[in-house]
Order: sequence, then C-alpha cells, then structure tokens
Amino acid sequence: MSSLFRGEEMQLCQIYFKSEVAYSCVSQLGEMGIVQFKDLNENVNAFQRKFVNEVRRCEEIERKLRYIEKEAVKEEVELDEADQTCDAPKPKDMITLEAKIDQLEHDLVEVNTNKDALRKNYLELIELKHILVKATQFFEEADNFSIYNRPETHEYETEDEHVTLLMSERNRSPFAIGFLAGIMNRDKVSSFELMLWRFCRGNVFLKTADLTELVEDVTTNTLQAKTVFIIFFQGEQLKNKCKKICDGFKATIYPCPETLKERREMLNGVSMRLDELKTVLDQSLNLRRSILVNAAQSIKTWFAQVHKMKAIYHTLNMFSHDQKSIIAECWAPKSEINRIREILDLETKKIDMNFQTIVHFITSKEAPPTFNRVDKFTSGFQNIVNAYGVPSYREINPTPFYAITFPFLFGVMFGDAGHGLLMLLAAGYLIKKENYLKKAIKGNEIFELFFGGRYIMFLMAVFSIYAGFLYNDFFSKSTNIFGSKWKVTLGKDFPFEDIQQFTLNPDPYANETYKMYSGTPYPFGIDPVWQLATNKITFTNGLKMKFSVIIGIMQMVFGLVIGLKNHLFFRRKISILFEFIPQIIFISLIFVYLCLMIFIKWIKYAGTDDKLTGACAPNILLELINMFFLKDGTVTVVDGEKKYDECKRLYPGQHHIQMVFVIVAVLCVPVMLFTKPLLKLREHNKRTKYGSRFRGHVNPLSVNGHSSDEDDKHDKAERMGHTSNSVINLEDDAELENEEHFEFGEVFVEQTIHTIEYFLGCVSHTASYLRLWALSLAHAELSEVLWTMLFKMGLNMAPPVGAFVMFFIFSAWGVITIGILCVMEGLSAFLHALRLHWVEFQSKFYKGEGYEFMPFSFEKILNEAELAE
Repeated sequence: MSSLFRGEEMQLCQIYFKSEVAYSCVSQLGEMGIVQFKDLNENVNAFQRKFVNEVRRCEEIERKLRYIEKEAVKEEVELDEADQTCDAPKPKDMITLEAKIDQLEHDLVEVNTNKDALRKNYLELIELKHILVKATQFFEEADNFSIYNRPETHEYETEDEHVTLLMSERNRSPFAIGFLAGIMNRDKVSSFELMLWRFCRGNVFLKTADLTELVEDVTTNTLQAKTVFIIFFQGEQLKNKCKKICDGFKATIYPCPETLKERREMLNGVSMRLDELKTVLDQSLNLRRSILVNAAQSIKTWFAQVHKMKAIYHTLNMFSHDQKSIIAECWAPKSEINRIREILDLETKKIDMNFQTIVHFITSKEAPPTFNRVDKFTSGFQNIVNAYGVPSYREINPTPFYAITFPFLFGVMFGDAGHGLLMLLAAGYLIKKENYLKKAIKGNEIFELFFGGRYIMFLMAVFSIYAGFLYNDFFSKSTNIFGSKWKVTLGKDFPFEDIQQFTLNPDPYANETYKMYSGTPYPFGIDPVWQLATNKITFTNGLKMKFSVIIGIMQMVFGLVIGLKNHLFFRRKISILFEFIPQIIFISLIFVYLCLMIFIKWIKYAGTDDKLTGACAPNILLELINMFFLKDGTVTVVDGEKKYDECKRLYPGQHHIQMVFVIVAVLCVPVMLFTKPLLKLREHNKRTKYGSRFRGHVNPLSVNGHSSDEDDKHDKAERMGHTSNSVINLEDDAELENEEHFEFGEVFVEQTIHTIEYFLGCVSHTASYLRLWALSLAHAELSEVLWTMLFKMGLNMAPPVGAFVMFFIFSAWGVITIGILCVMEGLSAFLHALRLHWVEFQSKFYKGEGYEFMPFSFEKILNEAELAE
C-alpha cells in the first residue's frame, strides 16, 4: 500500500558484468522484472551494435516458427499452451534450438511442396476425366445421330466400328477438322462463346456440358462450378486463335484422342492414376499432420524462449562493452537492491567463482522513473490516473483515493438501485469469468476496455445501489422498507374531493388530529412519501444541489491536504507557509463557511418552530453574494427606512463575522501572489553573492572534485529519507535546491497564473460540482418518463389484450433501460466523474510530470507478443 500511495524510492545503479556471465545475469533480471535499463549507445546505429547478428538470428527463428504455426492453424491442430516458467536458452543451446526448428521447417516445406504437386496432378486428372467422359458422350450422340439419318447402305458396303464422326468428315472434305477440349468456370461460358464467334467469324462450333458437381480449382483450391467445352475448327489459323482465347479466359485445355478406343484407354489409365495419387496424397497429408502435431506440443514454448532470447540481446545492445567486461546502467527500486545483488552473485558464481558482479550507486540529475506497484484491482484506477499524467517522482499517487471517490461520485450521478443492480450483475460476471474472458475477447478493443475496468464497474455499481437507496429510487419507484414516517390523520368526513392538493403538517407536536409527522426521520434515505408529493422535484433538487456543493468542497479541501503532505515530504517550507496556508484559509473562510451555512439552515429551519419556517429562511446563494459585497442580508430598505428581519439571520453577529472572513480571504491573494517569488529572488541573490567569491576555486577538502558542501547536501537528503536523486524534487528548500538558471520574470508570471487559477478555480470548481445534481436529476427524470410513458401504459390495459401487449412493452422497456439508462447514461456519468477528478480534484495537489517505470520483464514482453499475435 505504501508503494501505491507514494512511488517507491529508485536508485540509479551501474552494474559491471563479466562478458561470460552477462547473458545469464540479464536473463535472471528479466525473470525478476524490477530493473529498467538505460541505453548507453543512443548515438550508435541499431545495425552497428554488438549483438545485431544474434538479434537477426532470433528474428529468423521467429519467422520460421510463425510459418509452422500458420500451417498448424490451417490444419486445425490444437497448440499446447506455452510453459511460462521456461528459462531463456543459453547461447550454446540456441544452436541446438535453431537446428531443430530449421529441420522442422525443411521437412514441412518439403512435405508441402510434394503435397501441392500431388494435389495439382490429382486435380488435373479429375478435370481430364470429366473431359473424357463428356467428350465420349458427345461423340457417341453425334455418331448415333449420323447413323440414324444417313441413307441405307448397299450390301457390298461394310461398316467399320472405328470410323468416327471426324474421320467421315475428313473423307468428305479437303480440309481436316480439328478440335480442342477443355474446362473453364461456368460463369465465363457466355462471354467465351461470344468471343469465339466474333474473332473466328462463326467458323467454329462450340459444344458445352455443365458438370453437375463442384470441382476444386487447380489454381485457387476452391470448389467452383465448371463447364466442359469442345471447339471444332478447320485449319491451324483458327486453332491458334482458339488457344489464345482459351488462355485469355483462363480455360485449361487437355489432350483428347479422336477415336473411341483411345479415349477409353486413356480414361482407364486416368482412373488408375487417380487411385494411386489418392493413396499417395493421403499418406502425404498424414505425414504432414504428424509433423505438425509433434510441433504443436512445443511451438508456444519455443516462441516464449525465442522472445526472451531476443529481448536479452536487445538489452545487451544497450550496454557499454569493452574487451573483458560489460557496463550497464539501470533504475531499480531501492528495496530490491539486495535481492538484485544476490541474483547477480549467484549467476556469476555458476560460471566463475573468482569474479563478482559489481553494483555501484551513481548520482544523476536525471529525474527517476515513477514506480507504483499495482494489482488487477488497482490497475484500472492507476490507468485512469496515468491517462492524465504519470505521478512525479515520489509524489503522492491519487490512485488509492480514486478507488473510493471515483465510484462514489459516479454513484451520486447514477443513483438508482435497480440500474446499479444490473451493472453489478454485469461486472460480477466479468469478474467471475475473468480467466475465460481474458482469452475469449482477445483482439476486441471495446470488450477489452470493459473487461479491464471490471473492478471499477463493480465499485461503481455498489455505490450506485447505495445512492439509489439514499434517493429511494429503484427503477424510478420508491420502496417503503422501514415504513413512512408521515400519515394522513384527517377524518373520513374531510372533503378530499373538493381539493386538488393537500399540504401535510410537518409539526410533530401538533394534536392527534393534525399530527402527520412522527417526529423521527426515515431511517435511511428519503421518505417514500415524497414519491406522491407534487413538489417532489423541488425538494429533491434543493437537497441534491446542496449535497453536490458539500461533496465538492470536501473533495477540494482534501486535495489541499494531500498537497500539504507533498510539501512536508519534500521539505518545501516556502510552499507550506505562503501557498498552502493562504489557499486553505481562502477556501475555508468562503466555501467551507458556505457548507456551514447550509447545515445551520437545515438545523434552524427544521419546521419545529412556527416563527422559523421555510418561508422566511434565507437564500444561501443570496447570502453568499451579500457576503462578497459586505451587505447585511437581514436589512431591507423600504421608503428610505431600514428594516431588520431577524428571521433571516442564521446566527448572532453574522454580518460582522462575514466581513472579517471576506477581508482575510482577499488578503490571501497578494500573500500567495508576491511572497513566494520574492523569497525565491532573495535566496537566488544570496547564493549568487556568496557563490561568486569561491567561483573558480577548488575546496581543498573536496573529494574527487566534489565539494564538502555538495556532500553535505546529499547527506542531508539521505537523512530526510530520500536518495540523492530526490534532491531535484526539493525545489523549494533553499538548502537543497540546485543552482539552475533563475529568471524572476518567469517565476512571477508562473506564480501569477497559479494564483489566478486557484482563486478563480475555487469558484468555478464549486459550480462545476453541480453536475452531480444535474446528472442525478436527468437520470431520475429519464427513468420516470420511461416508466410513465411506456411501462405504465401497458399496466393500465385490460386483460387479455394487456397481457399480450405487456410482453412487447416490457421488452422495449428492458432494451431502452439497458441501452440508454445503463450504458449511455453510465458512460456520461463516468466521463463527468473523470472530469471532476482530473480538473477539480487533482489541480489542488497533483503535478503528474513523471514518467512510468518500464522494467525489463519477460512477463510483460510475452504478454505484448501474445497481444500482437
């Protein structure tokens, strides 16, 4: 919790490795995931670094693994999960792994090549078989037709069964008739026929026959509707034209014998070859599947090992190298330094017992990264904070406060117990099935967004239910759980039919006839009697508006208190005295006092005193305006004569106290505006005056060129609980502030902007919190309208028509409730709660000028690689 509340102390370390142990040491640091390495070779091209060849080898192995994985997915082979505990392979093991994957890829490529060739031959033979069958049918039909229609033969004329249509035609014509047989896509036949007719000028004859079954295409390997065609022509010139047209339409031409005997012999040969190819192809597919099944058991683990190995070499490329040793610089949490040393010593002794890896602390003016430890519950809130800005180093992290205030403000705006229950069920499902959904929604950005905020949704739902019970709203209807504290005690003879509305007597001390209020409030939330009141909106508006102001001012004051904690931690004396104190005085005398007036009004004008009724109660907004103008709100001028209305006075001496409050609050503005810049100027002049006397001289007591004053400065920082790197954050402590360029004009302008922003922001931010009331009102009224205009309409219908219509009305009501009131209104409330935290709350203490700690972690690298896939 301390790490989440305030980032961990970071230490800049310099590590001296021996070249032989650097790989294994970096591997263990990657498993730990608590070290962020710095790039010491920023000016060196990526292709000129020492381990660039090893990185390329890893990338080549990754390419081969992706190819194998793609083939396994295509074959629908289930891949085993990776062994996340596997270590990165040693450099000598890399050769074995690389050879194994190379051999696997080679075998798979060879099998795929043979399989593709066999499959191509198999598909071509199938097409040839269809062509031979259709061609035989066509020629038989033509021969039968010619025999049936030719004249009777003489007795001496003999018939040869091998005489075909083509032969008979050739005997009659001086020009030989040729033909081409082939197959093509069915959707191109009409265009093909038209093209043949035009280019050949009608001198060819085309015969087509559609195949009844789909045929797998040789090129695309997809099932397509095919058509067999035969083109008859005379002469070589027409033959060449027909071939060119076939090529243009991507039609495949196959050889087809002229005689029936030859066609039958070819058909038998094709059938035998198809059977043989089918057997060989099945064996090839079985061999391919067995290779992929064996690879599927290890491919994910190989991926993890290669990713780790590649990450190690990338990291080693960031180090400084010499002949015998490697130097690395890294940021690490101070609490983990001892564990890092133990791991490095252990890995070093495994290889060389006489050598020790050295971890040396170095001092730098560079701002350390911010490291806040989070878990799956707090990570969602931390992401919201980081979206605004990463906390500055050792600055208080708002995430722990977000975990309560963010869902609470959402619940104030979304307050309906019924809608909150629906959201709770959705969030509960996401939490219960988180292990399954984490894999199922991978790649879907919208669902990943909701899934990542499942715990935020859960808390928002809980606070929505809580606020719903406070407002006594359950799908816009009130519940009478504890029994109303109001009742109508009038007799039956009271003329209720003569009046349209009746005001209940709020006096708990009235006689039994007119006593309508028991004197004790409803135990929790708003009394359900307000659901029937005609002035319900007026009452709830005033209540929610005042609650919004009180909640907003409480949160802003809390932000100032957090800012004080930051000032105390960093020893910012000037900021405490001349920034925090004027701020807290101003907001207390004006806005905390405003909340105090609200409570006084609620208590004093409770309705128990006949003289102090709601009619004479002062308007809080007018009281605040009169306070700024130093006017007495109880005084009215009538005909030049002042009249005092003591009923409007909240407490004795109110006017004089308010005058003092306003004067003191106004005096806080110049104190905050001028004091801090002038004190900084004085300190700068003092340092300049005394520093110029010793400029150019070396302190004889200095060590390694560093003065004892500088050492004292670091020693003091250590005593304050900071590392030497934290000194850069102690900007307001004159004894620890670094001598940087100082420009009084810039400091004064910055302070002027900060002062104006704060004092005007107190007014605008207080008004901004009224969005809590506005969105709560809008949500309640939308729910009320949906009930009245839709659901109530179905309930008022008489059965059996009402029961039938109610089914559709309930469906529409459910869809609108979930789609608009839960999803859209929920998103609106979420965005407004986000704005209130980013602007109104965080502006009081949060800078957010840091950068996130990005450790070298195998777990993070593997997760990113998995998402990229």
